[in-house]
Amino acid sequence: MVVISVWSLRLCCYYHLGRVKEGETALVPQVVQYEPAHTDAINCVVSLTSDLCASGGHDQAVVVYDWKAGKLCKSFPGHSREITKLCCLKGSSLIFSASRDKMVLMWDLGRDTEPIQEFCGHELVVNGVAVSPDGTKLCTGSRDNSMCLWDIESGECLQRNTISRNLVTHVCWVPGSTSIVQTSEDKTIRVWDSRTWQVTNTFPAKQHIQTHCDISSNCYHLLSSSNGFGGQGCEATLWDLRQPGCKVAEYRGHLQTTACCVFVPPRPGCPALVASSSYDSSVKIWDQNTAACLYTLTLDGSGPLVSLAPCDSSSLLCASFNTGLHQLHLDQATVPSLAEVARF
Repeated sequence: MVVISVWSLRLCCYYHLGRVKEGETALVPQVVQYEPAHTDAINCVVSLTSDLCASGGHDQAVVVYDWKAGKLCKSFPGHSREITKLCCLKGSSLIFSASRDKMVLMWDLGRDTEPIQEFCGHELVVNGVAVSPDGTKLCTGSRDNSMCLWDIESGECLQRNTISRNLVTHVCWVPGSTSIVQTSEDKTIRVWDSRTWQVTNTFPAKQHIQTHCDISSNCYHLLSSSNGFGGQGCEATLWDLRQPGCKVAEYRGHLQTTACCVFVPPRPGCPALVASSSYDSSVKIWDQNTAACLYTLTLDGSGPLVSLAPCDSSSLLCASFNTGLHQLHLDQATVPSLAEVARF
């Protein structure tokens, strides 16, 4: 374990004078370097509480980290291959991890480091995992073309539906409802009814693979993101969930695959914002309604930025392949700005 002295952290937190333009100087905040959460590339990060996050990646461990204090809280080993996705049940201590080992494991932050439930049955990598609003069911999606519904308490698979070419990339459970949204390598977005385990709506296919999705807090809108290269594809798309398949806006500007897109928690008096992260090592902040790019932050040397976790209206966590987890501060002023303040 790396030990970082309080004095070292204080030194890192000091500001230095940086040149802005001829004849002027400005105070430039330095990035605090905390103890690393992982030993390899990170694939996913989710917010657990106001100060805790969970992350997973190539080192096969689920790590819980206090990002405000800069302290590793707990590490859960158990998977035999890299972790692809995580989800949690808000208001509880439960964490669910999906992996290339074809399994989903359930962990309890308040107990020891052994999984308390296993969900086995997929034939290929599991890329989607979402828990029902009441905490009784779990939805999983895989590259084996199947979507499964599980009983959390027993670990029993209650429903399984396989659709040709439906190589699942991400799954979201719509808050307070029985609907589930999933993206796929076949470039489509499907909405499922968890009661019948049937597809109720299929959105018009995009031109590129859909990599991720997110639901707005009022459940009116859906975000999805596209893969691509050289600026072709690479967009995020806003859809109206009240009129499934109705495209509202597109957010274009990334140069490589847009791996993640999320709604930023709203702040009173400020415009609605969307954030996206990309393989081009940048995070962009967008005006949700006008689709204008308001700010771009490039994290040099980070490699692909594959996952975003909004913690509150001013804090975003970002997972990278090369440089760990990044804590970003979002200033929702008249002209929003984004700055890295810590990494771990």
